[in-house]
Amino acid sequence: MPSAPEPIPAGEFHRIRRLPPYVFAEVNKAKALARGKGEDIIDLGMGNPDSPTPAHIVAKLIETVADPRTHRYSVSKGIPGLRRALAGYYRRRFDVELDPETEVVATLGSKEGLANLAAAITSPGDTILVPNPSYPIHQFGFIIAGASVRSIPARPDEEMLRALDRAVRHSVPKPTALIVNFPSNPTAELADLDFYREIVAFARTHGIWILSDLAYAEIYFGERVPPSILQVPGARDVAVEFTSLSKTYSMPGWRMGFAAGNPRLITALTRMKSYLDYGAFTPIQVAAVAALSGPQDCVAQMRTLYRERRDVLVRGLVASGWDMPSPEGSMFAWAPIPPRFAHLGSVEFSKLLLARARVAVAPGIGFGEHGDGHVRIALV
Repeated sequence: MPSAPEPIPAGEFHRIRRLPPYVFAEVNKAKALARGKGEDIIDLGMGNPDSPTPAHIVAKLIETVADPRTHRYSVSKGIPGLRRALAGYYRRRFDVELDPETEVVATLGSKEGLANLAAAITSPGDTILVPNPSYPIHQFGFIIAGASVRSIPARPDEEMLRALDRAVRHSVPKPTALIVNFPSNPTAELADLDFYREIVAFARTHGIWILSDLAYAEIYFGERVPPSILQVPGARDVAVEFTSLSKTYSMPGWRMGFAAGNPRLITALTRMKSYLDYGAFTPIQVAAVAALSGPQDCVAQMRTLYRERRDVLVRGLVASGWDMPSPEGSMFAWAPIPPRFAHLGSVEFSKLLLARARVAVAPGIGFGEHGDGHVRIALV
């Protein structure tokens, strides 16, 4: 009998070949080695909320999971009550009316939704505009789907708007989608409605989709309250927005998020998901309804906790001589590497902090090459 063909090395798979080595791996390896030696490592690297999920949400999960009927397959797009609850949140928070049937879909966290929508709307060779630095899934969701990514500045200002104009004039093919994320991970930048009006008008003029990541909508520390892009008249012609319960209600492991906005994009994501999953476990969806529709004092408490942590971190590091800007939102500080260590770059500086201070942070280059002059410090 002929021998079986040799397996193709994993590195030869086309989509895997387009993914660079995981840049956080070096720091994670050093962190694991240090802990293996018994060292007490303070881990401020991953944005992993450490507060317990509020008791009334946990109680609803326990109550629901006791009913064996909830153990069956769930609904991929989200149970109707959950989609209504998300629409209710948008009504209260942003004065935006959403149709739960056509303009809302539940996702397994915002990350899954972003990746699956990228796969649904992308053709090989499409040009996608992504801020640099930004959360990795913003670019790699589209890269995995076969697109080419063009970097734009990450701050919501005139420089970004000029970069968008250049991208439309000089990209071949013309860009098909734009990613925005405010409050930003990792830079903690906030945007206002005037900025959203500018990019909505731009996208409508040039026929570009906007994917807005609003995962940190409820983590803000001053008078600037993060808006939704869907508050802009006409935004739903071109935009879809992703939100998550992970940070707002300290539910990261529950994997519960949403996409809302343009019905065509919501339909595309819903159809893609219908082939890939049966939705989150029903008791989790029911508990998520309790989170969105129940008492919201827990959200204010969470916001206060992150503000207090921010103040302790910034005050202490500034006192030690580190010129540290104070973030207005998100659960991160985007810290420029001190000048005396700037030559190291973010990976080596992160390894130095781990070795000398026993503190783990995220190297900025993990969010794009323009992040290499910073490290991201999580308020956990």
